[in-house]
Amino acid sequence: MEMTLAAARPLVTQKRLNLFERYLTVWVGLCMVIGVVSGKWAPGLVQALRSLEFGQGSQINVPIAVLIWLMIIPMMMKVDVAAVRNVGKRPTGLVVTLLINWLVKPFSMAFIAWLFFRHLFSAWIGPEDADQYIAGTIILAAAPCTAMVFVWSYLTDGDPAYTLVQVSVNDLIMLVLFAPIVGLLVSGASSLSVPFAVLLYSVAAFIVIPLAIGTCLRGWLISRHGTTWFEHTLLPRFAPVTIIALLATLILIFAFQADNITGRFLHVLLIAVPILLQVYFNSSLAYGLMKLLNVPHSVAAPGALIGASNFFELAVATAIALFGPGSGAALATVVGVLVEVPVMLSVCAVCNRTRHWFPSEAVRSFDPSTKLRVVSLSKHKARLD
Repeated sequence: MEMTLAAARPLVTQKRLNLFERYLTVWVGLCMVIGVVSGKWAPGLVQALRSLEFGQGSQINVPIAVLIWLMIIPMMMKVDVAAVRNVGKRPTGLVVTLLINWLVKPFSMAFIAWLFFRHLFSAWIGPEDADQYIAGTIILAAAPCTAMVFVWSYLTDGDPAYTLVQVSVNDLIMLVLFAPIVGLLVSGASSLSVPFAVLLYSVAAFIVIPLAIGTCLRGWLISRHGTTWFEHTLLPRFAPVTIIALLATLILIFAFQADNITGRFLHVLLIAVPILLQVYFNSSLAYGLMKLLNVPHSVAAPGALIGASNFFELAVATAIALFGPGSGAALATVVGVLVEVPVMLSVCAVCNRTRHWFPSEAVRSFDPSTKLRVVSLSKHKARLD
């Protein structure tokens, strides 16, 4: 009996975020300080950078666009379009994820943002700013899931293959639904007019082209060097580039937003409230539906995490393209970046503590520090044995 219990005990692997991932909120805070100080102390330089656009009045800032490409293309290289063929094997979790991300999340965000910025916060936020913040939060909610989802999935023993399918399908759907949903909801929930041509240009520039480049590079490099080299040798080399590009982008945005932030710091705190509310609402709804439908925890947890996270790189780029780098909409998307890590870690904690709610299963996790595939039984299974 003792030997049986010993064999049933799970092989525990300590799961760690790297230095950047663990303290992302700290780095974002430092970028805010550096950017705001730069905007105040070197306004001439900041204005010169701000004036660099792809054509007068295009609102596409050249330095920010280049940096965002450096962030997005490595992420798109992780998208395995071929994995979509395996969706039919276990469709329930994916259906719930898509339902939350495209039929609930953007519409609930539009309502929550309208309620808070137009009514509950009207004493502190004027109508013009309210329109901008509504637009920014809608753009943020309409861009689901990022490469960081793979980190959160790893922390909850999520099925890495299924997480890849969920992320890949969402990225492909964004090609079709992102622009219409943003245009519809921003125009409906605010008095702002959304130039649909500019919105389509943003989708082409920050989804279609990076996805095409990433897919082509992925296929070509895997065919020459194999999947193992591509995923465990090449992709990690892009991490410093992506991190530097993200931090540099944030510094520029905060520099462009220096006057807004110093003059409206209360607004930054107020913007975070509806973002946090909709994140917890959508992740809880996704997780609850997964439990109701008896979806395995290794699928349910990543589904809840995808419902909680945002493709903030795309959101920031789109807000800048539509309304400019100094706009309230851009500020709202940046606030989403600021709260991303603590929110996601709290969702991970809830998922880990409620693992026993779900059917027992063999949980497969990948430990990147050892590059070994670890197969273990869940704690719930061990208790039953």
